[in-house]
Amino acid sequence: MIARIADALPLAASMQEDQSGPSLLEYQTQAKQLFRKMNSNSPSKGSLETGPYLFHYFLERGICYLVLCENSFSKRSAFAYLDDLQLEFTAQYGHKVDTVSRPYSFIEFDNYIQKAKKTYTDSRSRRNLTQLDHELKDVQRIMVQNINDVLLRGEALSALDDKASNLATLSQKYKKDAHYLNLKSSYVKIAGIVVIIVLILLFLRYWVF
Repeated sequence: MIARIADALPLAASMQEDQSGPSLLEYQTQAKQLFRKMNSNSPSKGSLETGPYLFHYFLERGICYLVLCENSFSKRSAFAYLDDLQLEFTAQYGHKVDTVSRPYSFIEFDNYIQKAKKTYTDSRSRRNLTQLDHELKDVQRIMVQNINDVLLRGEALSALDDKASNLATLSQKYKKDAHYLNLKSSYVKIAGIVVIIVLILLFLRYWVF
């Protein structure tokens, strides 16, 4: 699914032909709830566990690109696929996104979604391998959360990212403080040596000579 972050308006969607039944409706509901949790401060990439599946999402230019994959499906492939969709959707509809108010105004984008889906699920596809070679190196570091924890927490999806940023800031402050203390310790040692040398010189000058 593809949605506008500002108002969680669905812009385009696609599903496999064999997807049907109550479980599909449940995942669609979760996806829509997830869109409403997002804002401009949400992490640009993330993964959310829901049963035997993972929601992977990618935020770019106020748009959320979301895909539901089996847990065993390659995370690299999933995010390369989302990046592919983002580039094509922006090229086709980027200038129209802010002008629409009707849900699924770009439902015809499903044609490209289906083609891209085949590309990234076919392990023999040369294009797939090429895309993986250009995939960002930090994909494997994306934290996987449980979707129920996110939806029931009552906070925006940016909360966890804010906490992570605070930890990073504290870590940087700790490094700076440690560096300062090391320098201070070195200066104290040097000053002590200088004082000893001065005392020795004074002793030699007034007592020996």
